[in-house]
Amino acid sequence: DRTEWVLAALPLGGYVRMLDERDPECLPIAPADLPRAFNRQSVYKRIAIVLAGPVANLLLAVAVYWVLSVVGVFEPAAVVGTPPQASAAAKAGLLAGDTVTDVAGNPVRSWNELRWLLLQRAVTTDPIELEVEGSDKRRRALTIQADPVSSEDLDGDLVGRLGFVLFSGPTRIGQVTEGSPAFQSGLQTGDRIVSANGEPLGSASRLRALIRESAERPIEFGVERDAAESKVARIPLQITPARITEGEKTFGRIGAELSDRLPPIKVQYGPLESIPRAVQKTADTAVFSLKMLGKMLTGEASWKNLSGPVTIADYAGQTARIGLAAFLGFLALVSISLAVLNLLPIPMLDGGHLLYYLIEIIKGSPPADWVVEWGQRAGVALLGLLTVLALYNDLLRLLPDFFE
Repeated sequence: DRTEWVLAALPLGGYVRMLDERDPECLPIAPADLPRAFNRQSVYKRIAIVLAGPVANLLLAVAVYWVLSVVGVFEPAAVVGTPPQASAAAKAGLLAGDTVTDVAGNPVRSWNELRWLLLQRAVTTDPIELEVEGSDKRRRALTIQADPVSSEDLDGDLVGRLGFVLFSGPTRIGQVTEGSPAFQSGLQTGDRIVSANGEPLGSASRLRALIRESAERPIEFGVERDAAESKVARIPLQITPARITEGEKTFGRIGAELSDRLPPIKVQYGPLESIPRAVQKTADTAVFSLKMLGKMLTGEASWKNLSGPVTIADYAGQTARIGLAAFLGFLALVSISLAVLNLLPIPMLDGGHLLYYLIEIIKGSPPADWVVEWGQRAGVALLGLLTVLALYNDLLRLLPDFFE
């Protein structure tokens, strides 16, 4: 059908080039091929052709979100930790151990779903209606009233600013290596470490730091272990971390996996139920991207949020190391961002072409050649500026000390 297509290794470098009488490289065009020329198609057909790229990006995102929803992904439960005392969540009565089950009428099953629903509402000052289930299984309705968002807030963690932090419980023991100090002391999988050397433990990270600093020095642990008839036994254990040397570094290790997070839950939906969920997630992400772009244009958000190919490649690598689900979710996000970017009314982009076609429909004829020419120049200049800014932000993230 005289159509050339390419499968590219990178998802960011595709393009379409049409047969067009206005393109010097297409000339001369055989008379038999003139009806195929892009500039000779009806304005509505040209609109459909130009929209094909962004629509394909959005459909790819829908497909990815649908697959992830049907296959299911493991995510942290929507259980919150202790909110900072002066935060909006604390003022509303949110308590450590509460499980958020609903945000503004949207059911919540995981921490990631909770963060996304809160993030969309954190950029406004509208009250956020929550339903939570306490550790005592009693349900409560809460209203979060956030303070106005500043440009500095938009550059940080908006959800954390509201006071939502992931729950951290007692440090639980995972796999215990046979023959290790932990194994020899009697530590078992499922045990909960509640104190070390008589001091309560705040997090698993604090315990890891203590172990690393205590090579060949005994540590007195307070351990809780589930016993018969739903009882809990309190067991004192002394463990002496082994001395480990790696290169020039020496540290302690007990040979047990430590975690203060709740076991992840599998979030999975049926094939039919996943369709509207995937469409809604794609639409919400696109709208949120537009809102953030608008806030950058008005100065409410910093242009430092703009990322270039270096950062995108770096994030792609990071998500790939985390797992396939994280990598696919990141690709869906990039695909949506490309669709939104291409639909902006900037000459040289698909949105710029759509703007010209809208003018053509309204006035009955295409814009004057000089309007198109100057629009193209302005579009090239603007895209060049955005590219330089994005690359600068990339370098700023990779080499922060160099730019200080």
